[in-house]
Amino acid sequence: MSKKILGLRTCAYKVPDLNEAKEWYSLAFNVKPYFDEPFYVGFNIGGFELGLLPKEAIRKERAENVLAYWGVENVQKVYNSFLKCGAESHEEPHNVGGELVVASVRDPWGNVIGFIYNPEFLME
Repeated sequence: MSKKILGLRTCAYKVPDLNEAKEWYSLAFNVKPYFDEPFYVGFNIGGFELGLLPKEAIRKERAENVLAYWGVENVQKVYNSFLKCGAESHEEPHNVGGELVVASVRDPWGNVIGFIYNPEFLME
């Protein structure tokens, strides 16, 4: 039996106040949720799922063993936009080889949100 991996579908962030986070993510990503329930809020970001999950107690520091990067056309512009929405810098925009550029920020609840420009994966 072989397993066919279809690719990433959802990136979920845990937050203590779902309504507050819904407003912040709506502003930061400039999109309203398509699914909005007390147990989950879902956004369609370029055909991929960004989910918000309620979490009662959040530690101030979070592990960084997984980092999801959202594809963008201009890392610096998106990075600056998120900082203006109240995010904190996690990793300033920088080149990681060839034309690839990455950066990341922390949302107001400590979740790390990554951005990447990779011309191999540009959406048509």
